[in-house]
Amino acid sequence: MRKLAATALIFTAASALAAGAAAFEFRPDKALRVATGLTAETLCTDVFVSGLDPATVFAQAIKARPGVGRLAPHISYRVDRDRRAVSAAWFGHFASTAALRPGLGCLVLHGEVPASAAPAAGGSAPQLLPDVAGPGVIEPASPGLKAALDHIFTDAPGAPPRWLRAVVVLKDGKVVAERYAPGIGTDTPLIGYSASKSVISSLAGVLVRQGRLDIHAPAPVPAWSAPGDPRHAITLDNLLRMTSGLDIAQTGSGFDPASRMLYTERDMAGYAEAHGLARPVGSRWDYSDASTLIVSRIVRDGAGGDVQAFARRELFGPLGMKTAILTADATGTPVGSTGILASARDWARLGELYARDGVVGGQRILPEGWVDYSATSTLGTSYGAGFWTNRSTDPDARGRAHGGMPCDMLYASGVLGQRVYIVPSADVVIVRFGVTQKWPDFDIEGDKRLVREVLAALPPSPAPACVR
Repeated sequence: MRKLAATALIFTAASALAAGAAAFEFRPDKALRVATGLTAETLCTDVFVSGLDPATVFAQAIKARPGVGRLAPHISYRVDRDRRAVSAAWFGHFASTAALRPGLGCLVLHGEVPASAAPAAGGSAPQLLPDVAGPGVIEPASPGLKAALDHIFTDAPGAPPRWLRAVVVLKDGKVVAERYAPGIGTDTPLIGYSASKSVISSLAGVLVRQGRLDIHAPAPVPAWSAPGDPRHAITLDNLLRMTSGLDIAQTGSGFDPASRMLYTERDMAGYAEAHGLARPVGSRWDYSDASTLIVSRIVRDGAGGDVQAFARRELFGPLGMKTAILTADATGTPVGSTGILASARDWARLGELYARDGVVGGQRILPEGWVDYSATSTLGTSYGAGFWTNRSTDPDARGRAHGGMPCDMLYASGVLGQRVYIVPSADVVIVRFGVTQKWPDFDIEGDKRLVREVLAALPPSPAPACVR
């Protein structure tokens, strides 16, 4: 897969960092603060939001990660359970601290004091999607489903560990199989990393349905409002499809601006918006956390400022996503690129919205045609708008279809194998979350087998009529 995640952090110049070489050009101090920021925020999120063991999280999500793992022997961390904060440093220097803000997730602090209370409730919304399961874990409904879960929870010979956290299979809106790692349950919020982009895209879709946003109009970014500014031509569609042309490189090196944006900047969207163009708007697809963070700011402003209440009222509430958390940066903008959490079942509820063409309980949540829009290939790639897609002639899409993932499938995807596979033709959603260190595709071959075996174990559905 042609996907670069800012959280990859492949620090190829670790020895140069220690020696201080090339300091002027590469700013190793910034890269090291990215590394300690990543460590602190990952531990804070997994320990204080998901309730996981810090030593296990460090071993699986930090130490085993290529690049940053080279620095891990010299990264120390301290978990402060009283303050609900985690501090990390490299050789005792370049320290970063991430703290939990109740209801707002964990964030690297930049001098501010973390909020001490959750945001106001902001009104209630009736649940439109029926409950997908009862409180207990649903055992596989057939031997075939059990075999599919057995296979994905078993590490492939000679491959890095999958370290699966959760798998949930939804058929016709009901859980027919699920399995969790020890310490994780049906209500455990799990970080989606870049699967978060699909949530932000959904919130943008709600605003489009309400007539508050137009995907084809110039993006409502005040910094770009002057007609003579070449960025004025950037539309919401360009941002959702990552074709803005903004000059904000994302290499996952720790030196790149996109990495610094996530871990060293208090106003992430503002930092992204300040960059100029590297190429004409709409001319090329470049995977971009920055684009989604700008959309997050647009969604926040379009919702009238209280994006937390808006998300609960317009999306999470109707879907019954009671565990969802929108991590916010220091300015209140959701970290929509990488910072949204929900239980595996709640991630499946989001997928079910797309399996049902944006309608639940007889009420339209997303605009008519939004699902097809989200799944339509961008410039011939296997990325759509906020989702990856099989509706493309791109080799990656064709490879997935050849491996048993239906041609109408779209999916949310995050680093380390956070995935929500959606097959509208079968009304099937498969959630697969883990800490899979098989770079760069995070075991897509194992996932092909999972999807193939799950679909084979379910009643047959009409073959999708795919238009590429």
